[in-house]
Amino acid sequence: MRIRSPSLHELHAFAASARLGSFSKAAEELCVTQGAISRAIAHLEEQLGQTFFVRQSRGIELTARGRDYLSQISAALQTLESAATAQRSPDIPTRLRLAVPPTLAAKWLIPRLADWQALHPQISLSLAPSQYDEDFSDADIDAWLRPSSGSFPSGIDAEYIVGRELVAICHPKDLQGSDALSEPVDLLSRPLLCNTNYQQNWRLWLDSVGLGAHEFKPSADFEQVSMLVQAVVAGLGVAVVQRCLIDDELGAGRIVMPFEDKVAFTVGYMLCTRRASHSNRALQQLLQWLKAQAA
Repeated sequence: MRIRSPSLHELHAFAASARLGSFSKAAEELCVTQGAISRAIAHLEEQLGQTFFVRQSRGIELTARGRDYLSQISAALQTLESAATAQRSPDIPTRLRLAVPPTLAAKWLIPRLADWQALHPQISLSLAPSQYDEDFSDADIDAWLRPSSGSFPSGIDAEYIVGRELVAICHPKDLQGSDALSEPVDLLSRPLLCNTNYQQNWRLWLDSVGLGAHEFKPSADFEQVSMLVQAVVAGLGVAVVQRCLIDDELGAGRIVMPFEDKVAFTVGYMLCTRRASHSNRALQQLLQWLKAQAA
């Protein structure tokens, strides 16, 4: 049988917009972007060959067809929600889908997951790569562990987890010989490597150690922190990175921190969740576990 009904995503977008009289308010309630709501409505109208909303300067208004369609689907949507609620049980396995930057996943999160599995065997944690410009519209993602200084769309809550310490790193050979690094200003005589998306990190670090008057010019930049660290391992230069991302390389002696200065970074990794999911016990357990790992 050919399925002719729209997707649940489109139906929820339509019902919320109709009830609230606003695409932006519907986006806030469903914890997606306004653009995602607009696209869902447009596809719904195109699929069914109807115009359900009149766009006005003060908001939106249902057409007669829109009112009829809302009355036809409201009971069905409520039935589906009630059935989902009735089927949930704390005793059955739960799956959480977490979006996380690949470097943080590989260097910080994955080495700790055995502890998570031991503590919460009933909760399956599935990882997905996060995007630098993530808009929180992916309905398959339950939470995002992403870098931010703390500004998020309405409907999204966030708590700091880890990553607000910047440190300088170099190759062990940079601490040897007659021209060994002995004080922070010596870093300026070496090739300065930086993160493409956070090129201001060098300025922040230099300002914090009293070298703000010095000019600097990065010699190369890298999209991912893992690539930046590997460039230091290869002896291509020196860099400043978040301390939480270099445990393996420091422990193996592939890189060193030439100075003890830990500079406060404005950007840290935040666990972002939809405000509507606050009652999700598994998400709350994940939040508390992440905080404990970062302590």
